[in-house]
Amino acid sequence: MAFDIAVKRVYEAPAKADGQRVLVDRIWPRGIAKKDAALALWLKDIAPSDELRKWFGHEPERWAEFQKRYRAELDANREAVAQLQGLLREGKVTLLYGAHDEAHNNAVALAGYLREA
Repeated sequence: MAFDIAVKRVYEAPAKADGQRVLVDRIWPRGIAKKDAALALWLKDIAPSDELRKWFGHEPERWAEFQKRYRAELDANREAVAQLQGLLREGKVTLLYGAHDEAHNNAVALAGYLREA
């Protein structure tokens, strides 16, 4: 079963096409009011560990290793992954993140993990 997953910065305006909007960052993004984020869920537990997030530092040269380490964390975090997969079975889910880098962030890595699962 192929999941309908999108990835979007939380700072972009919500759209009907987003489906269920899920923030997948451990830390609440600066400058966004909770009501403006239009979230179905803030799933902090699926975010990378603080240790991994700080090590990665959004440095593109660490991207491949970050994905490998994050996937290992996700493999060990079956409850949070199952919660997100449950939402995906209901329809489209947009994974929201706060990082500036649109190509190298945990939401992109998580979307890839879910598509392969």
